[in-house]
Amino acid sequence: MNREMKRKRTAGIALLCAVLLSAGIYGCRSSRTTVLEVGIFAGSNWDVANANSYVIIDKAVEKFESMHKNVKVHYYSGIRKEDYSEWFSRQLLRGQEPDVFMVLGEDFNQFAEIGAMKDLESLMASDPDFDSTCYYSTALQAGQYEGRQYALPYETVPTLMFVNKSLLNREGLSVPDNDWTWDDLYRICSYVTKDKDGDGLLDQFGTYNYGWTEAVYSNDAKLFDESGTESYFNDERVTEAVRFTKQIMDLNGMQKVSKDDFDSGNVAFMPLPFTEYRTYKTYPYKIKKYTKFQWDCITLPAGTEGGNTSVINTLLMGISNHTKKEQLAWEFLKLLTYDEEIQMDLFRYSQGVSVLREVTTSRETEEILQEDMEKNEKFIDNALVSDVIENGVVTPKFPKYADAITMADNEINRMIEDDDNVENSLRILQRQISKYLRR
Repeated sequence: MNREMKRKRTAGIALLCAVLLSAGIYGCRSSRTTVLEVGIFAGSNWDVANANSYVIIDKAVEKFESMHKNVKVHYYSGIRKEDYSEWFSRQLLRGQEPDVFMVLGEDFNQFAEIGAMKDLESLMASDPDFDSTCYYSTALQAGQYEGRQYALPYETVPTLMFVNKSLLNREGLSVPDNDWTWDDLYRICSYVTKDKDGDGLLDQFGTYNYGWTEAVYSNDAKLFDESGTESYFNDERVTEAVRFTKQIMDLNGMQKVSKDDFDSGNVAFMPLPFTEYRTYKTYPYKIKKYTKFQWDCITLPAGTEGGNTSVINTLLMGISNHTKKEQLAWEFLKLLTYDEEIQMDLFRYSQGVSVLREVTTSRETEEILQEDMEKNEKFIDNALVSDVIENGVVTPKFPKYADAITMADNEINRMIEDDDNVENSLRILQRQISKYLRR
């Protein structure tokens, strides 16, 4: 074999090796698995019994992995809600936070302020298959910070008014309509609050746990501006709400109404999250609670300046600001919060409400909600629940909110109990809160 032929043969072998090596590397790369880390907690966000806490996420994972070859979704099971914030903070400090994660309401402001969550505005705007108007506006607003969307809503829950129908029936009263007012609440409470056994102590009451914030929100009052630099505790609508709360509490004299009074069927009204209604109106949990009397839920009463409005609480989900799998994270986030099939599963396996308007108001949802009810009972109208959510109130999102509202709550409860002059006390509180916000 001459020198030229040897040279060509050597070059050919080298080229073949290069092709095989390249194919091998490509094959390796194409079969490499991408792992998407997800942060979730076990159980219910709403502190009610839930035996199906992983069913929805497992179904979503299965669906996502079937649509994305060589992608695996991983989450740690067994993290309790009460441990979740601490677990996530440790992961964040290590730089190992999940790509997609649940955000507790009490953590959202802090996570947004320190930059833990990705600003979702560009991802939302660039996705032709995404329309934010499909969400309830209040649920979507819960994930906004300083006018930007940092999280999407996953599950939402309105507050409704629990009504002890048995107690009202004994007193010859009917359940109020859903457009009832403060006057109706006061009239009923003043009538049913009494000493039934004649021992000198009240043993039947109008309300338990109805507080000044419920009254404020139903009187179309604002406590803070959006930026968290101003407060409005001396606004007439706030003053009127606090006065009304004091009138309701004064009906009980010096006695404290307890949860035991409520559970024993001796209280007419109590604000409750919708999750409590969903859990204890249906089997098997119905037999564990509120079995001594018949009950139902309606809207909260409207103030003189407001409507039948209540606070809406929303469980959020966000994307890590440091994720290297942005598009995959977005697709999974969208699947959990925007996919109608997954959102419908909230009514099958959870106790909250879908954040998608069309899912919540659908005929299928109505049928799911009615499945475990007794034949002589009808589940609360899902259209009514939808209206309550759409017209509800979302608490402000600014760094000092939690401390400011705690300060206000302590002081207002004190002034109600100590029979202070409400107007003067609220003016003083206004100055104190505003000074704190401007530090």
